[in-house]
Amino acid sequence: MSSPIDRAASPFSLSGHSALVTGSTQGVGAAIAVAIARAGGNVCLHGLRRDALADETLARCRQFGVQAELVTADLAPADTASAEATADRLAAAVESVLPGIDLLVNNAGTYVDLPFLEMTAERYRLTMRLNVDAPFFLTQRFARRWVAAGVAGRVLMTGSINGLLAEPDHVAYDASKGAVAAMVRSLCVALAPLNIRVNSMAPGLVRTPLTGSVLDNDADVDRWMRLHTPNGQVPDAAVCGDTAVFLLSDAAKHIHGQTLLVDGGMSVWQQPDLPPSLRGHLDLSR
Repeated sequence: MSSPIDRAASPFSLSGHSALVTGSTQGVGAAIAVAIARAGGNVCLHGLRRDALADETLARCRQFGVQAELVTADLAPADTASAEATADRLAAAVESVLPGIDLLVNNAGTYVDLPFLEMTAERYRLTMRLNVDAPFFLTQRFARRWVAAGVAGRVLMTGSINGLLAEPDHVAYDASKGAVAAMVRSLCVALAPLNIRVNSMAPGLVRTPLTGSVLDNDADVDRWMRLHTPNGQVPDAAVCGDTAVFLLSDAAKHIHGQTLLVDGGMSVWQQPDLPPSLRGHLDLSR
């Protein structure tokens, strides 16, 4: 582990910064939180409830000698609470346990789609409340504080390869992640002049407690996903943590309004399952 002096000397260091990472008790969010702590940043975890996974992630963050706290909140309540009120409550809760947040990672999200012809308004609204409304208003709340205090804040969204590519039975989810990609571009134009940097990271398929149950128990699914990924890998969520640190760090100080895909090349491969008899014999560019 590097010393505090080594971390401070690196453009990738987050020493002196404090981050809120929503949806960070497990999966991609946990990987981001642990990577921030490893880079020297204090971190406030967020989840629906305190459980064993939350305590495990807290312990992993604290082993790097930083302050790590936890707040619990539902960012997409089914009652009539507005997205603005929900964002206000979470921001106040975070301020009470870890003041001085200057890094916001909007990671919390959900996938609850049914096939399009069966999709319900309830599931659609839940998807949009958590995947779009929550990051919009949380960013607004923290940006207001940063502008008033003269803080050079940094915002990172967790988008998805599905914001660019489509899958059957993912219509609401894909629409929400497409909205996140557009939001990042517009927030760049609105907030960069105020010294606030906004970017997005868009993972492809990575192993998490949710996806691992499928990949580990179905060899055909695992082979299929590797076939459609040029580097042939389906890594764990740690690859997202390292990318998040880069985008939040001074090393990315001139990167604004971008979505960086962390997908092993999946999004650029036009014909991954071309029959062997056609490889090298078919010019698909014309």
